Amino acid sequence: MRTVRIACTAAWLAAAIPSTVMAEDPRPRAWTARWVAPAGASAFDVGVHHFRRVFTLPAAPTRFVVHVTADQRYQLFVNGTRVAVGPARGDLSAWPYDSLDLAPWLRQGDNVLAAVVWNFGALAPLAQQTWQTGFMVQGDAEAEAAASTPTGWTAMTSRAWTLLPVDAGMVRGYWAAGPGERVDGAAYPWGWEQLSFDASAWAPVQPGPPASPREARDAASRHMLVPRDLPMMEARIDRLPRLRLRDSAAVPEGFPNVPADVHVGPNSRMRLLLDRTELTTAYPELDVSGGAGGRVTLRYAEALFLGARGNDKGHRDEVRGKTFAGYGDEFLPDGGARRTFRPLWWRTFRYVEVTIHTAGDPLVLHDIRSVYTGYPFAQTARFAAGRADLDRLMAVGWHTARLCAHETYMDCPYYEQLQYAGDSRIQSLVSYYMSGDGRLARQAIRALDASRTPEGLTFSRAPSRLPQYIPPFSLWWIAMVHDYWRYQDDAAFVKAQLPGVRAVLTYFAGRQQPDGLLAGVGWWNFVDWTEAWPHGVPPVGARGESAPQDLQLLLAYQAAADLEQALGTPAQAEVWRGAATRLQDAIRRTYWQPERRLFADVADGASLSQHTQALALLAGIVDPAQRAPLAERMLTDADLVPASIYFKYYVHQAVVRAGLGDRYLDLLGEWRRMLDLGLTTWAEKAEPTRSDAHAWGASPNVEFLRTILGVDSVAPGFARVGITPHLGALTEVRGRVPHPKGFVDVTLTRRDDRLDAQITLPAGVSGDLFWHGQRYPLRSGLQRVSTR
Repeated sequence: MRTVRIACTAAWLAAAIPSTVMAEDPRPRAWTARWVAPAGASAFDVGVHHFRRVFTLPAAPTRFVVHVTADQRYQLFVNGTRVAVGPARGDLSAWPYDSLDLAPWLRQGDNVLAAVVWNFGALAPLAQQTWQTGFMVQGDAEAEAAASTPTGWTAMTSRAWTLLPVDAGMVRGYWAAGPGERVDGAAYPWGWEQLSFDASAWAPVQPGPPASPREARDAASRHMLVPRDLPMMEARIDRLPRLRLRDSAAVPEGFPNVPADVHVGPNSRMRLLLDRTELTTAYPELDVSGGAGGRVTLRYAEALFLGARGNDKGHRDEVRGKTFAGYGDEFLPDGGARRTFRPLWWRTFRYVEVTIHTAGDPLVLHDIRSVYTGYPFAQTARFAAGRADLDRLMAVGWHTARLCAHETYMDCPYYEQLQYAGDSRIQSLVSYYMSGDGRLARQAIRALDASRTPEGLTFSRAPSRLPQYIPPFSLWWIAMVHDYWRYQDDAAFVKAQLPGVRAVLTYFAGRQQPDGLLAGVGWWNFVDWTEAWPHGVPPVGARGESAPQDLQLLLAYQAAADLEQALGTPAQAEVWRGAATRLQDAIRRTYWQPERRLFADVADGASLSQHTQALALLAGIVDPAQRAPLAERMLTDADLVPASIYFKYYVHQAVVRAGLGDRYLDLLGEWRRMLDLGLTTWAEKAEPTRSDAHAWGASPNVEFLRTILGVDSVAPGFARVGITPHLGALTEVRGRVPHPKGFVDVTLTRRDDRLDAQITLPAGVSGDLFWHGQRYPLRSGLQRVSTR
């Protein structure tokens, strides 16, 4: 088995865990370890537990591979250094374990492995699956057998932690992201991860069931173990550059951007408002000395609020006269020197409020910093048009996408941290275009597929401890599979999703009327957050009909037919095509309003929306000569229910599909308004908004490269490239788009109606350039094309 080591410096605080590549075949030769828990600990209740194993090595090893996992989470230390955080989020039928080579931190003689494992019980993030508290280490072979649980491992349950529930009133919106934490320094076992710590009072661990891989003959545990298929999350020191408000003059210049001692006298109170200057996802770290009997509170907010209620926030840079609302953590110092508080789970914030209350013992605040964490995407795309405003739009979009990508995609990192299909469809496309990395998208597709019920629907979000069904999101899941098929060269994975695609469409087929229109779909038929639609659900007509639902089903039939024809059963592809033909005929008959020259949302024409026009254009049911006029009416008719930030992705795609792609740059007013309000990420919806970071708003990062630069996949696996630029008012554009076989590099210069292009395609890849209806063949390598 080939392994790739994790590289890390000796001190976690000096440098954080870099991203790592796991072993190509990270499966142990034999599963011999057992799950363990602290003796007497509750299997299901809240608990934070420490584990240790001291063992002796005759020499420093060159290889020491272990496989580690826990329920719910763990952090692993080797000789005092934190080397791993995991496991990646999954579900019980596919519970990830991490394969790590610990050799860089091991030495001749005595060594200690130590882990903190926690179960947040009913207060855990909703995305966190769980069965019961447990920890498991499996040495890869005989050389690593000393590390395997349970032999030699001891444990203790910490009395230091108390969880702080978060409610919607505290954060002004629906909350699903887990609790705050209070740590009592007087009860914390300082130095527990070091070899020198005296753990003689710790008890041997309680053995549990044997570790069992998925597809084992007889599963001995509810956790069906699978190798982690994602890299470790990125982690790096992330300073807080600005002190915005304080109620004391005793703060050194440059703090907190530069560490400095802040002295707080006995029986005193100090409040500081710190500004990261842009939103981040990070572990806050607080270093203090003294302060026994006191309290340090950290609270986190995306922005400050204009009033005591509601979500009006105003300009995000402004803090004077505003209200701080947000969740937080507490540290109760024990009076010791250089105590470091760090919560077990990361936080989302731009602003951090630090409040220090001392009793009789003065406190010294040495430093407050954070350690950024997120999926280790590397931006490989480039886009330049000589305009700073476009550069800013790209940068904010990518920053938003990064904050909403961890071990899963997340709708928002502050409030929910849930992987919704509707959000993830757009997030996946951003990943393909900005980095070429499809691993997180693959995880999302698999997680949603695993959530399907016997009826066929996927959860709206997965993983999730609570079921929630948004039937249109199951249809967007099919679109995610289709997108992956187009942009990633991984046909075997796509083929494995076909049973799920069939199951979803079977659910909908059972809810179609004789003419093909849907009725009685059930559950929450959310389409878009628009003020005219209660709970985001479009109108339903007297027969139960709804054009947005029917059109999304039509798009899913079309995508499924493509997938079946290429990778599945041609006969099934014909079934889907037949269903699509029947449905599109019914849609035209039922919803087209000749006098308005628009598609209505319901049969009686009482409601019309941008959403229905966009979906009709994308589904190809509009005659070619009518596409541009319909798109124009979609953009200008004031009677249409407008799309929100989320659904503008589909509106903009429809504009391009109608031949009006040169209008794209004129359609970004909502994004420009967000910049004018000082946002550093794209909001969930127009003001007032709950969430300041929703990655569905990052769709311009796709369209700058796909619409303006014009680079798109026109064959499965990106096997063929189509380049159709829509420059609008721009005259020079250059960019790079990642491709499974390398990069597509494009430089475009427009002179009146003539285009000069320099294009490089990866080896073995061909394509076409389209300009003003003319086709120009492209080959692999560098070429120059001048249109006539």
